[in-house]
Amino acid sequence: MPENHARTPEPRRDGAADEPAGQTPEAAAAAPDPTPDTATEAGRGNAEPAQAPSRSAAKAAGKPTGKDSGSPVFAWLKEVATVVVIAVVLSFLIKTFLFRAFFIPSESMVNTLDIDDRIFVNLLVPEPFALNRGDVVVFRDTKGWLPPATPQAKGPFTWVQDGLTFVGLLPDNTDQHLVKRVIGLPGDHVVCCDAGGKLTINGTAVDETYVNPAEVPQVRNFDVTVPEGKVWVMGDNRNHSADSRAHMESDGGFIDLSDLEGKAAVIAWPLNRITTLGNYPDVFRNVPAAP
Repeated sequence: MPENHARTPEPRRDGAADEPAGQTPEAAAAAPDPTPDTATEAGRGNAEPAQAPSRSAAKAAGKPTGKDSGSPVFAWLKEVATVVVIAVVLSFLIKTFLFRAFFIPSESMVNTLDIDDRIFVNLLVPEPFALNRGDVVVFRDTKGWLPPATPQAKGPFTWVQDGLTFVGLLPDNTDQHLVKRVIGLPGDHVVCCDAGGKLTINGTAVDETYVNPAEVPQVRNFDVTVPEGKVWVMGDNRNHSADSRAHMESDGGFIDLSDLEGKAAVIAWPLNRITTLGNYPDVFRNVPAAP
């Protein structure tokens, strides 16, 4: 029988051996298949070691970096601070250009306004919007109608109240302003009273339905013509109002238009008294224009 000898492989035509140099057929058979079994193994064999993304790349991708990522409490405080700042700025702008809050300390406008009412004043009257007879106005006391204000002791938190008043978050409760109703406009001839005890404006008697009905107004005679740039004002609670009638020795009792803060538009506090303030156009409907 022929002997079983391992056959010597014939050389290849290109001169290369069938098996890798230095590797026997048995070793080649035992070598693992170079084709990986899974995609994961392929990735491991070919991928380079992963590198952490740079801060700029993470920021561009919208991911928080170590510097930007804060605690939830810090983020909440930041949002609250932003809202407070916006509210203060808006309140200051509104108080400066649109509306301002005032506190009513006296009974001179009962029962239209009660003591301790808080009102909002429209700062756009008398400019750019026109002032009308019957408007309730707040004005600065530049004529000395009020006694000198008593200095108030400063408490530890007075600056907080002053700051909130300045930005418009609290009403102005100083003693430097008054509130009355406009009866006579520039040029009007206002007289008290006719034979029936009624006030007349430019010769026409008016039925003042806004006057406090709890008391019959005491007659205080006067006969005035309102100068240009001024108005004649009276309180609705006639027997308890030191208005133009009581200060005729001081500039005739007239108020300068430049001293008006604006027209009282709304009672904002207390809640059970929230309402708009009208100027009773029906009362003055038949009053002719000033001559």
